[in-house]
Amino acid sequence: MRLFKVPKFAKLVYAKRVWGFSTFKREVFLTFDDGPNPEITPFILDLLQKEQIKACFFCVGENVQKFPEIIERIRTEGHQIGNHTFKHENANKVDSKTYLESIAKTDSLLQTNLFRPPYGRLSPKLARMIAKKYKIVMWTWLSYDYDASLSVEEIMKQANKIEAGHILVLHDNAKIAEKQKELLPKLIQFLKEENFSFGEIS
Repeated sequence: MRLFKVPKFAKLVYAKRVWGFSTFKREVFLTFDDGPNPEITPFILDLLQKEQIKACFFCVGENVQKFPEIIERIRTEGHQIGNHTFKHENANKVDSKTYLESIAKTDSLLQTNLFRPPYGRLSPKLARMIAKKYKIVMWTWLSYDYDASLSVEEIMKQANKIEAGHILVLHDNAKIAEKQKELLPKLIQFLKEENFSFGEIS
């Protein structure tokens, strides 16, 4: 079952993680995971610049090493950057020491206090350790843009679940580059037509 919108119980059980924001504005927070990648991240940056939107990019360390010029562009254009581990590790499949070392290695490249766990997987014990140094940013609305069985039209039907204060997750990896080029412009247009503005995660 796909849960585009995170259920309330998850926010209560894992209350110390950031799932969204209380805001008096009709404002959402756009985030991208897995990049940077030359096949899609520059397209996203061009579109965000055109639409005058700031976003947060949760970057994988090995991609940061491969494409430093894209990271520099993200910074120069005023977007935020978060840590997404070095090799996109699943916390349920590696030991805690390896996972924490992966975060630290990426932090040496990015120097950010924002962290998002790949796949959203993180044990309470590990989360407490990470939270000593980082703000753990989860999400409120997941696009499922990586799901090859879902069309852009099907994803857009779920956009009506987006509410003020929601953190939205999309991806900037090579596997979904062409799909993202179709989805992101439609999503931004929809949100603007619904009178949403785009906030920055502080």
